[in-house]
Formats: sequence, structure tokens, C-alpha cells
Amino acid sequence: MITFPPHLQVHDPRFLELVHPMAKLEKIAEGFTWTEGPVWFGDRDCLLFSDIPSRRILRWSESEGLSTYRAESGFNNGNTRDRQGRLLGCRHGARDVVRTEHDGRLTVLADHFEGRRLNSPNDVVVSSDGAVWFTDPTYGILSNFEGYRADPEQAAHNVYRLSPEGDLTAVVSDFTQPNGLCFSPDQSLLYIAESGSSHDDTVPSHIRVFGVDGGRLVDRGVFAAIDKGLPDGMRCDVLGNLWSSAADGVHCFAPDGTLLGKILVPEVVSNLCFGGSDGQRLFITSTTSVHRIFVDTMGAEPWTRGHQCP
Repeated sequence: MITFPPHLQVHDPRFLELVHPMAKLEKIAEGFTWTEGPVWFGDRDCLLFSDIPSRRILRWSESEGLSTYRAESGFNNGNTRDRQGRLLGCRHGARDVVRTEHDGRLTVLADHFEGRRLNSPNDVVVSSDGAVWFTDPTYGILSNFEGYRADPEQAAHNVYRLSPEGDLTAVVSDFTQPNGLCFSPDQSLLYIAESGSSHDDTVPSHIRVFGVDGGRLVDRGVFAAIDKGLPDGMRCDVLGNLWSSAADGVHCFAPDGTLLGKILVPEVVSNLCFGGSDGQRLFITSTTSVHRIFVDTMGAEPWTRGHQCP
């Protein structure tokens, strides 16, 4: 009988193919206020992540350790890469989605919708056609801790799609607080986290799934519920399993929504990403620290597997 360490919790036999009983949960960085937005740069062999209240983006690599990538991030939260390998981020301070060009210049992609300021963009993904999808809850304007306190100007907390031509469309408007989002490996599905229970315990802590029909989303209902805390950041692996943050760690769901298992972390987890030189490390951002663990799978995003984006 295989004995698993206390940080690995098996709920379904399929989880045994994704984790190894000797895989250690390692703390690779600590001393932060609230870490978020991890993104792996396989072509540079480094991890970038946000410390939102400290208004910094940090860089970590195996060879060089921890350093500051951007000293003034504007309360940057979620991050991703586009198909040209550029960093995209969601800034609570400026209430925008911004792109870092290869020469370091910043280009604002979206900051208004229908003539009014966005709430506080939170998480962002890019589809293969170059469209940018992002969530817009109000966390960055609720207080001065993660942004600047302000009244929302948008009537709803939307999920948006910014087309390659620059047209911004609200594709979903019925979330209390839309948060993390990620595509299935073939991009036929988009998973979106509902984190409204952070301030209203009547809101269900679940992940919804939508069929992607070009620039439209088709609601396919609830994919899975989080039984500890709420869902925030999420990633899919190449097999279609969804890995979600939660209060007690990372929850792994099969493509059919079954909870396969958990990686238990001693802090509330905010987000995660796949990466490492072999693509088989799961990096986990939590309250004050960043962890990593070996997994027997790889991320669905191309830049997590040790090479430049196509």
C-alpha cells in the first residue's frame, strides 16, 4: 500500500497518476503580504508573481533566487503571457489591463467600458486568436489595501473579451465577483471562478464552465464546488484536469468535475501555475509565501514547458 505524505490528499484513484508519494512541498520564497498572479517564463527559466499590497512584481529563478522585477506595479494582480511571449497584467491601481512590450514599455489594453472606468481587473488569459479575456470584480476599489477605494462605475462585475482588433465586449455579467479564469487545453471551454463568498457567505464558492463560441460564451453551468474557502486562480494541465486554489491548498478536478485530490498548503492559496525547467513543477502563491511541488503532468499553456511561446 502506498503511503502519501500529509500534504497530499487522495480523493480519487486518478489522482495517483498526477502526484508522487515522494514529492515534497517546498517553500521557495516568503516574507510577502499577499502573493498572486504567478506566471512561468520557460524561455528565461524564471517565475514572476505579484505581491499586491506591496505594489511589486517579484522574480524567482533556481539559479539566482529572488529579486524585484518591477518595484512599482500599481497593485498588479493577475498575470499571463500572450502569444508573442509578452507579459500581461491586471492593475488595481490604474484599473486596467496592461502589456509589457519586449523593450519594457507598458501599453494599456483596456481601462474603460462604455465610457466608464473598469472596476479593478483581476485575472487575464489570452486565446490562440490573440483575444484577451479578463475578469473585473471590485476587490481593488473596496479599500486602499489592494488599490484605491472608489465607487464602482460599472453596473455589473463583468467578464470581458478584448478582440485582436481592440473591441471590448462584456461576455458574462451575472457573477457576484468573477475571479480566476482559464481555458481547457483545446480552448473549447472557459472556466471562471466565483469568489463572491469573500464578502457574502450566501454566494456559492464554485467554478462555472462556459462553452467558447468564437467571441461568445455559452453557459454550461457549475463545473465544481470548492469545499474549503473559495476558488481564485486556476490552471488546466495538458490532460484537461483543472487545478484550483482554495483555502486549504490546491484542489485538482478531473474534466468531468470529480475532485481527484488536494495538495494541502499551510496558508490560504491565491493562485498557481505550471512551470520549471521540465514543465512539471506546480508553483503555488499563498498569503505570505510561494511553494512548489513536482507533479506528473504539465500545464496546458505553451510557455510552461520550457520554451518560447509560438
